[in-house]
Amino acid sequence: MGEAAEDTAKRRVVAPPMTWRTRLSLLAAGYVTDSTWTTCRADGTINRRLLNFLDPRVPASAAPRKGVASRDVVVDPALPLRARLFHPCPAAAAAGDGGAAVPVVVFFHGGGFAYLSAASRDYDAACRRIARYSGAAVLSVDYRRSPEHRFPAAYDDGFATLRFLDDPKNHPADVVPLDVSRCFLAGDSAGANIAHHVARRYALASPTTFNTLRVAGLIAIQPFFGGEERTPAEFRLVGAPIVSVPRTDWLWRAFLPPGADRTHEAAHAASPAGAAGIDSPAFPPTTVVIGGYDPLQDWQRRYCETLRGKGENGASP
Repeated sequence: MGEAAEDTAKRRVVAPPMTWRTRLSLLAAGYVTDSTWTTCRADGTINRRLLNFLDPRVPASAAPRKGVASRDVVVDPALPLRARLFHPCPAAAAAGDGGAAVPVVVFFHGGGFAYLSAASRDYDAACRRIARYSGAAVLSVDYRRSPEHRFPAAYDDGFATLRFLDDPKNHPADVVPLDVSRCFLAGDSAGANIAHHVARRYALASPTTFNTLRVAGLIAIQPFFGGEERTPAEFRLVGAPIVSVPRTDWLWRAFLPPGADRTHEAAHAASPAGAAGIDSPAFPPTTVVIGGYDPLQDWQRRYCETLRGKGENGASP
């Protein structure tokens, strides 16, 4: 077999060993991803009407489901910016006692900055599980999406959510008390990218910006970063399911300012502008989760190296 043929064969083998149930779930996720990809128009816009049909919003549930209730809150009516709050419902609360204050996880969903929402079925279920197993409240931010709202809209929305939480008057009185001095930022894919940049803004903000809120940690799950050059993983995993190089190229063009490339601070976390603030004592300890079959894994590893170089705790499985 020639060198070119061997390279092609290697590129085709991109799926890890998995159970039949996991394989079916991945096929279903790939089908949904392929379906939503058909909403992209040639002019760089998205057919939102079709997308809303393919990704219907799941309503919040005031009635507890496995010990967790949810409600939609308005963060900024002028935009409008909304979020979905998932909160544990301890037995004591039923007796009229709100119970002990719980930490807050501010979560940003994935979707390449352009797709999905806090009310998407999978993210509604994921945030409910996080609240149930962690015992924390989860505020899932329904940030503005590209290409209608490019950089820095999603980052602005994330920082506005921290400002919203900082004011105790914005905390619902009929849920478990929120301890925003124990606030964590989390997200997956593009949501992890947003969480990183919101953490940077928090670290760079004036010490008087926040009265009660303190960011205690950052959890970045397969963060969506990139650059102009192609990495070995992007070549090796060109046929990986769900995430592909052509799709990430389109998503960056839809999110970045017109004329910008992937050396922009939003995409290139290792650049001086993209890393500004991570050497601040206010930048939170960080856990990074890297997917072994994610084509963007080399960028994620560079992100870890950048964090370690600045004294932060980057971790990957």
